[in-house]
Amino acid sequence: MLFAATMQLLLLLNIATPAQAQSPIQKFDDRVMIDLMEHRTPEKTGFFRFMTNTCNYGNLGIPAGLFIGGVLGHDQAMRQNSLYVASSTLISFGFTTLIKQIVKRPRPFVQNIQIVPVYRAGGYSFPSGHTSSTISTATALSIAYPKWYVIAPSFLWAGTVSYSRMYLGVHYPTDVTAGAVLGAGSAVSMSFLRK
Repeated sequence: MLFAATMQLLLLLNIATPAQAQSPIQKFDDRVMIDLMEHRTPEKTGFFRFMTNTCNYGNLGIPAGLFIGGVLGHDQAMRQNSLYVASSTLISFGFTTLIKQIVKRPRPFVQNIQIVPVYRAGGYSFPSGHTSSTISTATALSIAYPKWYVIAPSFLWAGTVSYSRMYLGVHYPTDVTAGAVLGAGSAVSMSFLRK
């Protein structure tokens, strides 16, 4: 279901077609990337590099923290929610990897030489793995603990990491959009695991 929805988004965005005649979506993607590139500053670049590097720390640290808190506090619900958050992120990672191998969309700086990245990421572009995993973690955490003081910082973190992927020149807006759909869908689809 989740895989089918992401593939439908791919077809809707018209990404899988050859670049002979650029789609309006591809033109939009290119314009956004070039605009972001032209407005970089050393301060913003440093901040967004830092944020992009928090991805794995958050994705691993949040469920680990829940698990440790659940063990130390003898809280079975917290331990169960750690499994839910970790599973959601793992499912998101698996689908992201699979879709990247099917679509094989080149990174923005490979597809358009006018786009200069802050650093050259490897692999394929669609969908954004940083986005899918952080949105999955934030969504699962917010479903497990639906309080404003959990939801707001979770999505602020995930949204900033997602934006950083475009700012740094390694993902198109459509890559980030698809990653967000995939991440949120993974968390919702695994919500039967939450306590």
